[in-house]
Amino acid sequence: MLQVEALQAAYGESQVLHDIGFEVGEGEVVTLLGRNGMGKTTTVNTVFGLLKARAGRVIVDGADLTNAAPHRIARAGLGLVPEGRQVFPTLSVRENLVAMARPGQWVLERVLSLFPRLAERMGHMGNQLSGGEQQMLAIGRALMTNPRLLVLDEATEGLAPLIRDEIWNCLAQLKAAGESILIIDKNVDALTRIADRHVVIEKGRTVWTGSSDELRAAPEVKERFLHV
Repeated sequence: MLQVEALQAAYGESQVLHDIGFEVGEGEVVTLLGRNGMGKTTTVNTVFGLLKARAGRVIVDGADLTNAAPHRIARAGLGLVPEGRQVFPTLSVRENLVAMARPGQWVLERVLSLFPRLAERMGHMGNQLSGGEQQMLAIGRALMTNPRLLVLDEATEGLAPLIRDEIWNCLAQLKAAGESILIIDKNVDALTRIADRHVVIEKGRTVWTGSSDELRAAPEVKERFLHV
């Protein structure tokens, strides 16, 4: 469904991505792993057209969408849960959810069944929610676009342990429902329980790919590329 080929990108004269390549198939859960500053968020931003690629290709369902406008990427079926959540602070929970809704199976009632806590906060503004509630809202908002691929940048960063568990449980439900998901997070143990494949990035390059079983059996990969 998504193919990223030899992707390169830079901020001004500082090149960050040198050779990123991976793919996400229909119904797959794939992770982007790596230490801070290795290019994971830059990869996501480039895929979504928020940063221009210098070289390489972003292909969605066979269509070359490299450097397409973000709204075209969204219309092609990619939904983003950005790092830092970025919910609309002065819109209510309901307004956040319906603001970018598109027709499909994900309707308001289904999102609220996935995140019952949001149903209790429908009249609250985005800036009145806890960090965990904002993350649930950001995921729900992305699902309301009825994406074919859900992309989460730092899925559980900065959240309390109980809230993290709730997010992982929700993602497991999405996987069981056949959703295609690309996840960035630092919790390798949780990711290996949910993901089909993993892509490790080091200094803007793809340096390792493999299944969860292969990652568990390769402590040298975690030690070399993931541990601080």
